[in-house]
Amino acid sequence: MAGIANPILFDFPDTFDTERLTISAPRPGDGQIVHSAILESHKNLRPFIPWAKTLQTPEQVEEALRRSAAQFLLREDLRLNIWRKSDGRFVGGTGLHRINWSVPRFEIGYWVRTSLEGQGYVTEAVMGLTRFAFETLKAERVEIRCDSRNERSAAVARRAGYTLEGVLRNNDWANDGLLCDLMVFALLRNEYPTKAATV
Repeated sequence: MAGIANPILFDFPDTFDTERLTISAPRPGDGQIVHSAILESHKNLRPFIPWAKTLQTPEQVEEALRRSAAQFLLREDLRLNIWRKSDGRFVGGTGLHRINWSVPRFEIGYWVRTSLEGQGYVTEAVMGLTRFAFETLKAERVEIRCDSRNERSAAVARRAGYTLEGVLRNNDWANDGLLCDLMVFALLRNEYPTKAATV
């Protein structure tokens, strides 16, 4: 299948649900809520997530969300927020990044607030986003990349049915100043119906 010729004209939903979650594009005014979750979780996020190297102010988070909303409309980057359906609590962030619409190819990123770790929300979000990528966005390839020391992130990729394709040694400098190895997981369109976990 050919890629998307002009992605800015490609219409698709900016929100979808899984069993327990609503996953949606950023909205103006979400900054304070998201900042509170980042503040709560910064110690856990800082080792592995580039944007968490320094703690952002609420205003900086709001600005970033508004820029992300614009990028979503332009189809340049698809940042998404995760909300718990039962009470509307902000769970964490995810999204489809490093997009190549000519394939189409995407990379999933994710994080969860510390107080909601260990409840399967990230895995559920990744499974839902995988389905969205293949079924709605017509992806041919979806990747998950993580620092080889980030065992919990790698476990999410494996639970979601992704295959470890390789490890890029000394790929980049981590936030702690050490060179890190990058694990590259992927799932292909022809594998999706049988290998991907479902929600």
